[in-house]
Amino acid sequence: QVQLVESGGGLVQPGGSLKLSCAASGSINGRYGMGWYRQAPGKQREWVAHDSNIGLTDYVDSVKGRFTISRENAKNTVYLQMNSLTPEDTAVYYCYAGRSSQPAYWGQGTQVTVSS
Repeated sequence: QVQLVESGGGLVQPGGSLKLSCAASGSINGRYGMGWYRQAPGKQREWVAHDSNIGLTDYVDSVKGRFTISRENAKNTVYLQMNSLTPEDTAVYYCYAGRSSQPAYWGQGTQVTVSS
């Protein structure tokens, strides 16, 4: 069983930055891709970024050039560095492990609010 715990969310002004972390319990090194979804109020959950277990990354078009996903296998942790944030990035961000189209495990979510 894998458990995922996110941290790093909060309130930030437009143009600001935040870095989300997701720590996985249990060893997932080399077994799962990891990534992030988000869900804004009144909207469906949206895939944001993925880091495969072979070092490949991918992003939804709306965050390309602004968000960077990375992982630290020694700490069983994946990160999402978010720069140039806009109010449209406001959402609950969920970490996952597994395939981007069908995650096997989910975190509980962390709120990101971009507002002046």
